[in-house]
This record gives sequence, C-alpha cells and structure tokens, in this order.
Amino acid sequence: MRRTVAVIAILAGLTSACAHENEGYLPPPNFRPIETQPAPNARFYADCIAQAAEVGAYGRASDADTRMVLFTCTGAPARAFYEGLAARSAAVGSEVPTNGRTIRSTNRVRQNLFGVDWCSTDGAGDYRCVVSLNAGDFLDGE
Repeated sequence: MRRTVAVIAILAGLTSACAHENEGYLPPPNFRPIETQPAPNARFYADCIAQAAEVGAYGRASDADTRMVLFTCTGAPARAFYEGLAARSAAVGSEVPTNGRTIRSTNRVRQNLFGVDWCSTDGAGDYRCVVSLNAGDFLDGE
C-alpha cells in the first residue's frame, strides 16, 4: 500500500511539474490581418467618425490607465446612430433622460460616460453622438 501511495505521489509531482513547465510561455506574435465579418451597425460608427474627422470634432480623454480619442458627430449621422440604438438601448436598459436630453448608449452606463459610445437628443432635432476609440499610449506621442 505504501509503495502504491509513493508511486502516485511521484506521478502527481511529475504531472504537476509538466503542467507548470510551460507557464509564462507565449507563442510568437501572429501578424496575419484579422478577418472581419459583416456588421450592419458599423456604418453608424463610420459615418459618425467621418463627420467628426472632417470638421475636427475630436479630442483626448483619459483616466489613470486609458487614453482615448472621442469623436463627436451631430446632425444626420448622429440622428441615424441615435435611432439605430433604439432596440439595443431598450434591451440593455441604456436609455436615460438627463439634463433635458435623452441619452442612448451601446452599453449600460455603470459610473460615467468614459469609454461608452453614446448618442443624445433634446427631442427638438438636436442630435449628438460620441464614439470612443481606445488609442493607448501612442495618443500622447510616447
């Protein structure tokens, strides 16, 4: 019986050693382009970012470890995006009236709007959207 326990203990130790042997190993980077799939709602992002870039309506926002470019669009692209968010906002509970505007976001707001893509309207034809792009350290020229 002791011999069986000793053999099991040795085998368990070898198995454990093998399992930890590759910890920390990272395969070499794969530089193949990432394949994409059709995304019908991507047009809202593209139209909003294009308009914001055209008129220079973008800026930097950051917190302790995230640096973002915020693109702000208005008018027709913002209205289309806002309307496109109707079903999603209803499904996730991300439509919120605040400060005389109704905000719809792509995801539920947990603390604040940092890192959240969102649109709003005043109900009288003024539409505005903000798209957040996580740019990292490159944004600051580092």
